[in-house]
Amino acid sequence: MIFEQIATGGCQSYLVGCADTSVAALIDPELSQIDHYLALAARDGLRIHYVIDTHTHADHFSATRQLARQLGVPVVMHRASPAPFVDMRVGDGEMVAVGKLRLKVLHTPGHTADSMCLQIEDRLFTGDTLLFGGTGRTDLPTGDPNALFDSLFDRVLKLDPELRIFPAHDYKGRQASTIGQELATNPRLQKRERAAFVEMMKNLNLSMPTHLTEALRTNMSGGKAVAQLLAEAAAGVPFMSLAELKARVDSADGDPIVLDVREREAYEAGHIPGARLLPRGQLELRVNEELPDPTRRLLTCCELGHVSTLAAFTLRQMGYLHTVALDGGMKAWRDAGYPVKTGQDA
Repeated sequence: MIFEQIATGGCQSYLVGCADTSVAALIDPELSQIDHYLALAARDGLRIHYVIDTHTHADHFSATRQLARQLGVPVVMHRASPAPFVDMRVGDGEMVAVGKLRLKVLHTPGHTADSMCLQIEDRLFTGDTLLFGGTGRTDLPTGDPNALFDSLFDRVLKLDPELRIFPAHDYKGRQASTIGQELATNPRLQKRERAAFVEMMKNLNLSMPTHLTEALRTNMSGGKAVAQLLAEAAAGVPFMSLAELKARVDSADGDPIVLDVREREAYEAGHIPGARLLPRGQLELRVNEELPDPTRRLLTCCELGHVSTLAAFTLRQMGYLHTVALDGGMKAWRDAGYPVKTGQDA
C-alpha cells in the first residue's frame, strides 16, 4: 500500500494507493491543496480513482467536487450525505475497491448524520468520529451525542485495539495512535456511561468554526467558496503594479481608464486622481453607458484588491478584453504615499 498524509493547518487528508495497480483514493481533500494532491499522486505513480469525504465538513472547504470534475472520477460519501453531487453513495459494511485494496465503510453517526469511518488493512480513517485525544463535536448541524456514544462504544472501540487511527483533524501535530491507546488515554472516552458522555458533549462550550456557514453551504451544495471565486478570477486577469499605475497617472495620458469599484462614500473619501466611480454592484447595469468603447484598456481598483479582481474578471467576460486589475488596492496606494484626491470629481 502506498500512503501519504497531507496536513493543511489542522485538517488531515490521506492518499491511499495500490502499488500493484496504481489505483488510488483521496480521503477528505481540502480545496487549497488540489495541486499538492495531484503532484503527490504523480510522484508516486498513482491515478486517483475516487475522492472521498468521511462526512460533511463544517470547518473547511472540501475539494471533492472540483477534483471529481477535474479528474472525471466519482465523489464518494455515505448515503446519508445531503450533498446533491455525490456520485457513489455507500452504506455500512460496503467496500470501495481501490485496485487490490478494499476500503470498508463503517457508518458512525454522531459528529454528523453522514459520518463514516473507513478501514483498510491495519488502518482506520476515522473522520471526525474519533480524534487523537478527543472526539468530534456534536453541536453542529445533524450532530447527536447519543449517536456518537453508540458509534464509539458499540462500533469503533470494539475493533482491533492495534488498528492505527487517522482522523480528519489534528491541531497538535500528532501523527500516530491506535484504538487501544485512545481507549486507555483519551479523556472523552473515559466517560463510558451514556448519560455522563452525553452530558459532557453537551457542555464542551466550543467556539464555532470560522467559516461555518460558508463551509456548510459549499460542502452541502457544491457551490463555490469566496476564496475559490477569487482564485478563479485571479487566474483569468492580468495585473498592474502600484508603481506602474503611478507612472501612468503622472503622465496623464488617460491610459488606462481607472475604474474605482468601491461605493461612493469610499470613493469620495479618497481615490486615485482621474479614477472614475463605477461601483461593483452597478457594473453590469451601467458599463455600456459608461464605457462605450470596449477596445480601451481599463484598470479596476478597490480598497484591498479583491473586489477589483472580481470586477476585472466580469468585465473581461463581458467583452472588455483589455481590462486589468490593480495589484493591491487603495490601502496599499495610500500606504505607498501616492497621491489621493477627495470629493466627487475625478
